[in-house]
Amino acid sequence: MSKITFLGAGSSVFAKNVLGDCMMVPSLQGFEFALFDIDHERLKDSENMLNNLKNSTKSTVNVKAYTDRKEALRGAKYVINAIQVGGYDPCTITDFEIPKKYGLRQTIADTIGIGGIFRNLRTIPVMLDFAEDMQEVCPDAWFLNYTNPMAVLTGTMLRYGGIKTVGLCHSVQVCADHLLKSLDMPTDNLHWKIAGINHMAWLLEIERNGEDLYPEIKRRALEKQKTKHDDMVRFELMKNFGYYVTESSEHNAEYHPYFIKSQYPELIDKLNIPLDEYPRRCVNQIEGWKKMRDDLVNNKNLEHQRSHEYGSYIIEAMETNIPYKIGGNVLNTGRLISNLPEKAVVEVPCLVDSSGVTPTYVGDLPEQLAALNRTNINTQLLTIEAAMTRKKEHIYHAAMLDPHTAAELSLDDIVSLCDDLIEAHGDWLPKFK
Repeated sequence: MSKITFLGAGSSVFAKNVLGDCMMVPSLQGFEFALFDIDHERLKDSENMLNNLKNSTKSTVNVKAYTDRKEALRGAKYVINAIQVGGYDPCTITDFEIPKKYGLRQTIADTIGIGGIFRNLRTIPVMLDFAEDMQEVCPDAWFLNYTNPMAVLTGTMLRYGGIKTVGLCHSVQVCADHLLKSLDMPTDNLHWKIAGINHMAWLLEIERNGEDLYPEIKRRALEKQKTKHDDMVRFELMKNFGYYVTESSEHNAEYHPYFIKSQYPELIDKLNIPLDEYPRRCVNQIEGWKKMRDDLVNNKNLEHQRSHEYGSYIIEAMETNIPYKIGGNVLNTGRLISNLPEKAVVEVPCLVDSSGVTPTYVGDLPEQLAALNRTNINTQLLTIEAAMTRKKEHIYHAAMLDPHTAAELSLDDIVSLCDDLIEAHGDWLPKFK
């Protein structure tokens, strides 16, 4: 029996999306869906939910929960990763509240920025433990990583884990449709091309029947900026740098030095930037889960429609050898994007079939876009360096080169902030020299 293992299966809604999608695929019938989570109550919830979905969809998969991670992984052909180390309380709270004492505000803090750096530092050791287990019990499995910070965690697995890994995010496949719908433009017969880094990939081309849509997009975007809306930061980036970026405005507000600035507090209101968005979202999700738990977990008539998540399409393409194109996060080996570093993880079009994930060559990005990407790559690579060497100085370096942190704090304050965060995280972090 072939096996798909889901790590972090206590995330029931996401497990339903990805494994529910897999239940819709004829070539995956008869597979075992192995579920693992350190929260055994949430694990049991997901097991019940997926068994109800299996019965209502008449799927022939076998859903099985494990409390032993290595046994969950043993013999797996595909491993889906959706963990969060440290959760909302205490780690997310720590990532937001301590920087606030220094006047450093954030929106999401899960990619780069000071919050993203520390999210990486507590997650990388767990990911490398996964890799060690996989080397022993399923060395040929594909590791499909959905966990943020995407670029650093995927890069660590590829450079140091010895496991076939691709990073997956849904911002690529929804980008063009989202943009056009927000501007009241039709979404049919589109051709688009996206490349860059995760959460900062660029809509390089967008056409309909050979017509470049960018002139009309930019005209409408300028008009829309006259009133408040939820995508103002991305439209500002497009106005100044020429291209639309894949990830949301609340994310991109903290990836650049231009938007969240203590000396220009009026920008927060002007650009509708939701400070502390992720902690609010966590609280709402926790409360929402309490209200929806019974309807999802104990619903014998649970239904599902295949989502836009790449996971099931990747596994289907590998099983059937029918090619499928994704936007995947992979190492920039051979300079897929030729004006970005080779050690970087880039988000580029990839072809998937029975031979695996094959990235495509993009060439040079427009130089201003590559320059913006490099500001984030600097911090990503130094975060990996800190995690692998356990040298505290590289944590400082990563933070000093983060665009938003550097725009707000002095070098001495950055060092002090990092020390405070290291102390506050305690045993959630490994020991640094």
